[in-house]
Amino acid sequence: MATRGIRGAIQVEANTSTEIASGVQELIGSILKSNSISPSDVISVFFTSTADLTAAFPAAACREMGFASVPLIGSVEVSVPNALNRTVRALLLVETELAPDQISHVYLRGAAALRRDIAQ
Repeated sequence: MATRGIRGAIQVEANTSTEIASGVQELIGSILKSNSISPSDVISVFFTSTADLTAAFPAAACREMGFASVPLIGSVEVSVPNALNRTVRALLLVETELAPDQISHVYLRGAAALRRDIAQ
């Protein structure tokens, strides 16, 4: 087993707790599925949100997906002029048999623009 980082991001429709939770669950669910992993394989998750997302903590939605025993933390993304708004980013540290080039990084909805080379 190796420790690997898996990146992802999603742009949500609005600054509401429902939209943030739905977006986080879609993103994390897609990362788990794309990499054939479960919450028990995850060492920790680091979330960032753009400054315009204040209605909910991304980690709270992640906990509801079976991550109660996984360390989760969030922060505010650097505010860069003209950057993509309403965006939640995630970095999962996981234990996996996958080689670095087999890892599937997931960028959904408007966040696909952040990494057009690997967006879903």
